[in-house]
Amino acid sequence: MMIYLDNAATTKPSEAAFMLAKEYVTEKFYNPSALYKEGFAVQGELKKARSALLSKIADETAFELIFTSCGTESNNQAIFSFARRGNAVTTMGEHSAVLSPFAELKNKGLAEARYSPLKKDGSVDVEKLLALVDDKTTFVSVMHVNNEIGAINDINAIAKKVKQKNPRVIFHSDGVQAYGKIPVRLAKEVDLYSISAHKIGGLKGVGALIKRKTLVIAPYLIGGGQENGKRSGTENTFGIKQFEYAAQVKFADLSKDSERLKSYREKVWNGLDHDVYVRLSPENGTPYILTVSAVGLRGAVLQQMANDKGLIIGTGSACSSNAKTRFSRVVLACGYDEKTADGVLRISFSPETTEEEIEKAIEILNEIGRDLKRRMS
Repeated sequence: MMIYLDNAATTKPSEAAFMLAKEYVTEKFYNPSALYKEGFAVQGELKKARSALLSKIADETAFELIFTSCGTESNNQAIFSFARRGNAVTTMGEHSAVLSPFAELKNKGLAEARYSPLKKDGSVDVEKLLALVDDKTTFVSVMHVNNEIGAINDINAIAKKVKQKNPRVIFHSDGVQAYGKIPVRLAKEVDLYSISAHKIGGLKGVGALIKRKTLVIAPYLIGGGQENGKRSGTENTFGIKQFEYAAQVKFADLSKDSERLKSYREKVWNGLDHDVYVRLSPENGTPYILTVSAVGLRGAVLQQMANDKGLIIGTGSACSSNAKTRFSRVVLACGYDEKTADGVLRISFSPETTEEEIEKAIEILNEIGRDLKRRMS
């Protein structure tokens, strides 16, 4: 049986949530935009899901939620709706779903893109970020939890400081690795927040963009006018309801899961051979991610060796696997050298992870790390 420890890339869909949502495929399959009563009923179910997902982290009187197809779409809609003049600021540690649109801002002549450096632990250097914000800054995006290192940025505090410097800035955060995993309530200074279903036991193909109600947003997809004209396309009712039910499970056990997974994260690190692996993830980071490096070895080779022995782990962002460089740009942005960046392994947990799996993973990682180091010496 395979041990799956690449949950930052995607999680196994919640079977309980799947069964609860199943009726929206087999029975309540109607188009939510239809004018007959069955369609109205399904539209009501979407409203319930919208409220349930939003209320977990935000005040429903101040924020609203737009369903999208994924976190990437949510990030793109936020960026291209508001970064249209002056300059836009983000960090060197962002997911490609933010960095690639930022590169397009320059290519399309929409706005100047500015990038703040990271600290050694993978969090943003807030002072240097603020130094990039001026009276021409229109948009700032700071990731909540870094998907490669696991560092947590205090987005509420950062947003407040950004707004103190320039109150007109629109502040966005990619919350894909945070939603349902760490406790947060969005402050009034946060304007936009992106989330994704498949990171917490939901299905791929469903995400959402949370926005401040007073913010007028341009639709990214234009057509039938769904989502109150903010995102056209027939809603994926089954996927949305499964997202709702998966979130209910995650938030109900959020604190308990965090404590247990933090103990697993530390157990893995303490059990690894420190002559082979160095730790990159901060101790105060998300309990769901432990990133290490086998310095001087190839992380991609170790990943395949682990896979051959029944362990699935990552080497960084799965969405960057087609990148031209083999080095993790996030690790390089933290100030590490190429040998460290080349040896990166990301071990990421879920509430379904067991202690037995943790112990076996430690055994496999030590075995393959020592073996490859011996062969390379």
